Amino acid sequence: MMSTNISKNSDSCRPALKSSGSSGTPLLDKISLPKDLRALSANDLIELCDELRTELVSSVSQIGGHFASSLGVVELTVALHKVFNTPEDRLVWDVGHQGYIHKILTGRRANLRSVRQFNGISGFLRREESIYDCFGAGHAGTSISAATGMAESNYHSAVERATGQEVPTKRQVVAVIGDGSLTAGMAFEALNHAGQLHRKLIVVLNDNEMSIAPNVGALSLFLSKAVTGKVSTNARRHFKHLVEKGLIPHALYRALDRAEEAAQGFLSTPAMIFGAFGFKYIGPVDGHNLPAVIDALERAKDQDGPVIVHALTIKGKGYEPAEIDPVKYHGVTPFTAASGVFKKTSSPKSYSSVLGEALVEICKLDSRVVGITAAMPDGTGLKILQKEMPERYFDVGIAEQHGVTFAAGLAAEGLRPVVAIYSTFLQRAFDQVVHDVCIQNLPVIFALDRGGLAGADGPTHHGVFDLAYLRSIPNITVMAPRNGAQLRQMLYSSLKYESGPVAFRFPRGDTEEFEKTSLEIIPKGTAEVVTTSKDSKILIVAIGPCVQFAIDAAEKLFKEGKPATVVDARFIKPLDENVLCSLAKTHDLIVTVEDHVKVGGLGSALLELLSEKDLLTEKKFIRLGIGDEFVPHGNQAELYKLCGFDAEGIFKACKR
Repeated sequence: MMSTNISKNSDSCRPALKSSGSSGTPLLDKISLPKDLRALSANDLIELCDELRTELVSSVSQIGGHFASSLGVVELTVALHKVFNTPEDRLVWDVGHQGYIHKILTGRRANLRSVRQFNGISGFLRREESIYDCFGAGHAGTSISAATGMAESNYHSAVERATGQEVPTKRQVVAVIGDGSLTAGMAFEALNHAGQLHRKLIVVLNDNEMSIAPNVGALSLFLSKAVTGKVSTNARRHFKHLVEKGLIPHALYRALDRAEEAAQGFLSTPAMIFGAFGFKYIGPVDGHNLPAVIDALERAKDQDGPVIVHALTIKGKGYEPAEIDPVKYHGVTPFTAASGVFKKTSSPKSYSSVLGEALVEICKLDSRVVGITAAMPDGTGLKILQKEMPERYFDVGIAEQHGVTFAAGLAAEGLRPVVAIYSTFLQRAFDQVVHDVCIQNLPVIFALDRGGLAGADGPTHHGVFDLAYLRSIPNITVMAPRNGAQLRQMLYSSLKYESGPVAFRFPRGDTEEFEKTSLEIIPKGTAEVVTTSKDSKILIVAIGPCVQFAIDAAEKLFKEGKPATVVDARFIKPLDENVLCSLAKTHDLIVTVEDHVKVGGLGSALLELLSEKDLLTEKKFIRLGIGDEFVPHGNQAELYKLCGFDAEGIFKACKR
């Protein structure tokens, strides 16, 4: 863990009061685009940071959103837009949790109160939303790769094709990545490649005390300034000019360059790490000292090749509740700005907490069971296991690929790992699921949170492809619970199947209250007939929480004299051939409902089955789900309606 010596005085922990420039008009009212802040004085920029924090607290407290991360990068964001000529210079944000101040400064201040709302602006960066969002992202660890590609593309686009003479572009490319995102292997792959290419590239490491190295202290800061400060940088530029003119041998220049890097690396642990990748190192710098950050970025602009600017920040800076508990205030629902108290005081139990509690319960019954998360203990419910049985809990960081193969290794030696992971993040480990788990038929359990439309986080977080890609893999069993009670039983059943991998997916949000019953095994590949009638000619086959939509639709159909049979498929692989084929023979209309893309999901699976059994003759078959498109952000109810598979959508489809 890296600790900082950035002071946390009482003033810094309160929401900033709105300040104003010399004219009495709030400075923020004068800023419509980054070019406007570049004209401000140093003192005005500091005042602007106070106003930005006040604006962020005011907006997010009303509608919710990503909060603590953006509070921590106020000065850093202002400095970036001050030093660099955005949007001509490319500013690539990792993930996008840090991007709200960037949005305010790039013409979206008025839209911030619609962030993550249906038809509002995204909580992440999106190319379609602004020319200042040069690269979109919702998954961590992508910024350095994207920025490396941009830097290389800029270099090649400057080639004068007629003469073949290479003319490097003057455009700057900057990646901003949090220290947490550096746990993603992809970030280190990018550092390795960028160091090899040696193009002009700046990586800003936003380190909010969870870094890859301990604090190297004031001595390192002094030595870093000595090695990459203005005097050294100017001397380097002049020396290089003499080399290019042939007045000094190139070999001597490279020898001195290596000596400088060695001196810096010997005295600075982060410099050693990044220096091994071919990066110059500037820092650590106090990320809340605006002049210091501007100075560091200016020095980075003058470096010859790739450079790291290491900024120490405090997540939640300037708002006391968020500074005290940055995890709690990472992504928030509406709250009272003055107190930090959330307006939603109570809620039913979430699917995630049901998983966490059930995992602890089962761990106490079976000493082989362990839980694994990829930097999401709160989001997946595994914080409950972490607290109760820390020796049975593993957090691999933002390293989904490693997490899956780590689980495979545990399983190969007799343990029963439960990999609790967001559905959208398992996409990053698809090869490991196939190669390391399924080919070897290892009993790894995947508990996929946020399966289906995830709501306000939008298309980068919707887990709508899992059923399709998982059911295409041999050896794996795939299922989905319709409520929390069934989730608990599916976790237990997964561990009792003993052979082969199992995956079950469940939605974001709350489940209705239920009474805990004894743990029982759900026979593999069995569906449940929920409602039926001897006069029914409509068969509705649903999976997951869509079963409740189907039940509600069936009630409306019954009132209109059109009784329907509702089946909870429970399993998508294997399907219950006996029940589904038998019912298909006696019904004229078959409707499948899933919170998933229609391509390859439940509807496709049932179509394949009935086609193979030659049971589709003179049948009408309707698949309800998500079309061949990315679904925007909004609350889940709005998105279900948009996609046409809520209760009303099912009812209308059956009537048609």
